[in-house]
Amino acid sequence: MIKLHLPSTSTPLLVQLRRRLSVLLTAAACITPAVSSAHPHSWVDIHTQVLGTETHITGFKMQWTFDAMTSAYMLDGEDTSAENRAETFQAIADSVMENLLQEHYFTYFYQNDQPIKYKVSPGGTLSQDRMKITLSFELPLAKPQPLPEEPLALRVFEPSYYVDLAWKANTDVSLAAPLQKHCQVNLVQPTPTAEQMSYAMSLPADADPDNALGQLFTQTVTIACQPQV
Repeated sequence: MIKLHLPSTSTPLLVQLRRRLSVLLTAAACITPAVSSAHPHSWVDIHTQVLGTETHITGFKMQWTFDAMTSAYMLDGEDTSAENRAETFQAIADSVMENLLQEHYFTYFYQNDQPIKYKVSPGGTLSQDRMKITLSFELPLAKPQPLPEEPLALRVFEPSYYVDLAWKANTDVSLAAPLQKHCQVNLVQPTPTAEQMSYAMSLPADADPDNALGQLFTQTVTIACQPQV
């Protein structure tokens, strides 16, 4: 069992999401009551590239695409006029990255049961495609990780499962060119029980966060390599 060091969920990023989504959830409850009681309430599609050389893993390149409703609420009240759009988007990206730093970027990387540390990300950028916004950033490791004999495990999740961060397919995780000769990645789906799923669905929108819930619905990317001799 991987030991997870769970962060707090009271940062401004999640507070802002909860505040802005509360109006949406109230409106949705009037139409389809099940929506207001189901977890999660915000969805993020992840694309990840594992960065490295032929001998070491050095970090990750991330693209997080928020669902259309979350994107709209994150931009609500912001100046997205043509002359100020770039500045506004960068300001939002800087704010989100600062908050993600406090939450370990919701990203956990392990060798056996031991967490592998990161450096502070050099920053992120925000872009928009139709109704969705995407946050792009790199997450360097504190020290380059030699290609391991035992698989490494990568997980990305928000502990209370208020925000669902997920890879949709194996192809959403890729290897930088130098690693492709030596490593393989595999996306392992979570296997929550029926009771655990029922519990998650029963929680009301205003329930106190359950910081053990996110682990139950979290995918794991394994990175298996054949080290250079």
